[in-house]
Amino acid sequence: MPARQDAAPASQTLSRGIRLLEELAAARAALSIDDLAGRVGLHRSVAYRLLRTLEDHGLVSRDATGAVRLGTGLAALAAGVAADLQSEALPELTAAANDLGMTCFLVVLDHDECVTLASVEPRHAVTAVAQRPGARHPITRGAPGRAVLAQLPPRLWPDDVDARLAAEVAEAGERGWATSHDEVIPSLRAVAVPLAVQGRPPAAVAAVHVSTELDDAAIAARLASAAEAIRTAL
Repeated sequence: MPARQDAAPASQTLSRGIRLLEELAAARAALSIDDLAGRVGLHRSVAYRLLRTLEDHGLVSRDATGAVRLGTGLAALAAGVAADLQSEALPELTAAANDLGMTCFLVVLDHDECVTLASVEPRHAVTAVAQRPGARHPITRGAPGRAVLAQLPPRLWPDDVDARLAAEVAEAGERGWATSHDEVIPSLRAVAVPLAVQGRPPAAVAAVHVSTELDDAAIAARLASAAEAIRTAL
């Protein structure tokens, strides 16, 4: 995961510890200390001291071989992120996922990225796309990004929004939903609707799928119903 460039880190030690956690999250598997140190460009002894501190706080754990993985303490931290939004969104995402037969998820704006806050796979489906909470992608890519950009004035858009994307965002804003194909993950199509809640960063409710008999407008209508239910509950 690339480091953000909007400001120099106030604490190099904290920044390094966070980078270790990000590498473990991206790997989705246990990694050796040497491998982790190499990935973030740290000496092994420095990485070891940082990991010991993270382990003391339950944010990482080590198995019998010394391999490191994310710890259960992160789950408690994650549960506190927009807890009311997650609580209201999960039942609606679950219902929409089962109605559509595709993975439905909630993203929120973080700097110039869309971050998946909650995700639900359909109960009965031959194939389902995994969209992991915590996953990030640039706001300039994918249907959720367009749905979020449609809620922002152009002066707050990233500098790399070109004329084509600006036109697509304007279209998404007019019709109330956005689509994308082959942008964030190859071969996947996504539909997203804006979720605007007063006092909160722009968000979006989205669905991702490989193929479906439903057209984009029908998917968008179901997502819009879920978004309205979430907005009303909040």
